[in-house]
Amino acid sequence: MSYDRRGPTNLQNMNVVDRDMVEAEREASRDYNPPSHEHDREKRRKSEEIERSRTHESELSSVSSSSSSSSERMSRIATAASAGRVDNRATRTRTHPMEDHRTETHRLQQVATVGASKTKSYEKPLPKFGGGKPYPPDLPPHEDYVVEYDGPDDPLHPQNWTFKKKLITAVILAYTSLCSTFTSSLFSASTTPFAVYWGISVEVATLGTSFYVLGYAFGPLCWGPFSELKGRKMPIVIGMFGFTLFNFGTATAFNLQTFFICRFFTGVFGSCPLAVVAAAFSDIFDNKQRGPAIVVFSATVFLGPMLAPFIGGFIQLSGAGWRWNLYLPGLMGALATILDLFFLTETYPPVVLVDKAAELRRRTKNWGIHAKQEEVEVDFKELITKNLSRPLRLLFTEPVVLALSVYMSFIYGLLYLFLTAYPLVFQGVHGMNAGVGGLPFIGMMVGIFLVAGYIVWDSRKYNKKLEANGGIPIPEWRLPPVMVGGVLFSLGLFWFGWTGYTRSIHWIVPTLSGLFTGFGLLAIFICCFNYLVDTYLMFAASVIAGNTFLRSLSAAGFPLFARQMFNGLGIQWAGTLLGAFSALLVPIPVLFYLYGRKLRERSKFAPTMKRKPQEEEETSNSGDSEDQDSFPALAASRSRAHVGPSTTRQRTNASSANRDVEKEAEAPGVNDNTPSGSAATNGLAEKKE
Repeated sequence: MSYDRRGPTNLQNMNVVDRDMVEAEREASRDYNPPSHEHDREKRRKSEEIERSRTHESELSSVSSSSSSSSERMSRIATAASAGRVDNRATRTRTHPMEDHRTETHRLQQVATVGASKTKSYEKPLPKFGGGKPYPPDLPPHEDYVVEYDGPDDPLHPQNWTFKKKLITAVILAYTSLCSTFTSSLFSASTTPFAVYWGISVEVATLGTSFYVLGYAFGPLCWGPFSELKGRKMPIVIGMFGFTLFNFGTATAFNLQTFFICRFFTGVFGSCPLAVVAAAFSDIFDNKQRGPAIVVFSATVFLGPMLAPFIGGFIQLSGAGWRWNLYLPGLMGALATILDLFFLTETYPPVVLVDKAAELRRRTKNWGIHAKQEEVEVDFKELITKNLSRPLRLLFTEPVVLALSVYMSFIYGLLYLFLTAYPLVFQGVHGMNAGVGGLPFIGMMVGIFLVAGYIVWDSRKYNKKLEANGGIPIPEWRLPPVMVGGVLFSLGLFWFGWTGYTRSIHWIVPTLSGLFTGFGLLAIFICCFNYLVDTYLMFAASVIAGNTFLRSLSAAGFPLFARQMFNGLGIQWAGTLLGAFSALLVPIPVLFYLYGRKLRERSKFAPTMKRKPQEEEETSNSGDSEDQDSFPALAASRSRAHVGPSTTRQRTNASSANRDVEKEAEAPGVNDNTPSGSAATNGLAEKKE
């Protein structure tokens, strides 16, 4: 039922809920002037509060004048109840589509987080207010007090930061990721001396690398969801602090049990950048900038394991011993912890609004102001079902995530298999020492730089397609480089196997095979990462966590059988076997390029496409309109920011308490309207493409 401005409405013949709805719609109209009796009621409420304060009669006038001046000041910034209900609606009737899209994304992120979809029930009665005072009156609708970003150019939004601030943040995050990945392979240069020191086999000593990478598998299951609750900075600081402590614990270990346990937990804490940094890049860079930004992150993921072997080899040759290959990552982690703690700025937009709300509360003394993220009530059951299990559910229930993760896991596992294969070729066949024998990894690094430059150059063409499509990203646009990279990577494995097995072929020939393998590694990794982030932007951290889980299991297992495989089959036939497996996986990106759109339409987690009704754990209540059936979480993302130019107010279902009341009060003919510029509109636009 909507408010008809052509004539008076007989409110006496309506029930209480319909009457309140009509009054709310009347207040939302642009030409609405509040009647004098509302001011009287507000004035009477304030006087009752003054009486309850039991102050002296002489102080009443000063308090009243102070309250009056405060009300005038608050009305200018639209935070007080009376001012917010008039001024805010009058000024926020139109918003930019980009603002709507961001708000939709943030609300959808929040509604699928712990405790956001339903209010926690309490069995105990409320305690008394205290001080002999009754409970204060209820606040107006809580949406009036939810802070949001002020337009598409709000400088507080991470995507609107200055280039200098983005650059500083990106450099700090890239260095943090490099510390983690560098540590993963630095110890590989000390595998043989470590085995001699403890009197164990080389295979057992290889567990020093495998246990670290195994920590990569389990850590992101916590770090990814944690970053969606508390932001990106807190988990990164905690992760790097634990990474530093356990590195020093590993370096000073006095027995094998302590060494392997500390090594595992070093990987658990060190995995935080792998799960969070890519999501942080998606926070500060928009669709046009995200491609080159992910190049930086992916480069650190692969350059770290390639830089470490020859650096660790030279440290070993210097006589410093295997422990210094563990002290060095500890020192690097300590520096990263300091940089993250003092210089890293929070990038997660919903948590940035928490800081904004805190500042507004302090400066306006209006304690009802809050951010949507602050409505989260952590419940253990929902913590397990929604957050901790979400990466695994995304991994095993989403065909897009599972197939691409299998492909990326094989590629990532081969990266750590090369830590064994390269020494067998360049130290075993060509007789190089531990330091020089790691330098052929430079061939792979050159291939990585080549593909990084290509993707940055190709981003201009991608941006033109994005602009022509109205700013709506199509994830399949990311896949053509994956097809090329998959073919080159397979050829590089054949090249390495059939040129590195004999000393008669110069060592530069298998080294140059790294151009193809390095190009393919990063092309597959970057573009698949961008594809997953574009498809599951709301749950980027959880998707990356699930992907990292499978990749890390693969990377932990491959080094354990690499030596036996290359010694048993021979270098040439082992390379042939790996090349054949990689060739079998080449059609995966081709199939997604052709049929990925249909798979995304069936997804429960991709908000830009038509979705089936979700299970109860993923959404609280679906609305009664057709759009809500397709987008069950969409109703919870609506706010006054989405009110269009129409004269009637759009109903909001963001509050679970209001949602229950509205569900009881729904009447035929009352329909919600899809906000302009929302994710729903973008999804329909993509479907009609």
